[in-house]
Amino acid sequence: MIALSPTRRTRYTPIGRYLSLLLVAIISFDNGFSALLLDMGLINGTAGNQASPLLASAVAIYLTNIIAFGIWYWELDRGGPFARAAALNPYPDFLFPQMTQHHLASEHWEPRFGDYLYVSFTNATAFSPTDTMPLPRWAKGLMSAQSAIALSTTALVIARAVNILK
Repeated sequence: MIALSPTRRTRYTPIGRYLSLLLVAIISFDNGFSALLLDMGLINGTAGNQASPLLASAVAIYLTNIIAFGIWYWELDRGGPFARAAALNPYPDFLFPQMTQHHLASEHWEPRFGDYLYVSFTNATAFSPTDTMPLPRWAKGLMSAQSAIALSTTALVIARAVNILK
């Protein structure tokens, strides 16, 4: 991605968009697979014999989950950052409070990456949307997948870590 645009992405390129989506898909798949392996290892009793490595693995999966899904939300909402900036699609995929409570933000407020990262963090922490609502089915599906990864890993790791902490 840096080779395509070494400083800052200032214009839309189809190859850049596809590479971004492919990269986040690979990261998400790998992280989901890592979570599955950790969960299966905990269930089968073949993983998690020491608290520190177990917690380090869980934190890595949890943080990667938050970052990857934050990127998904940012890349897909209304066609991505360039399409959002150009107002190509007037219908949001994520309804932020600033969109319904106009007195809470400036007239030209638009969500930025940090807003999507916050949505991802709160979804992984609360296992549900908090202040920003997903509107289309694909957004609800992504948020469900993120919550499932966070919930299964968190619940199993906490249960095991409590059992082995000294």
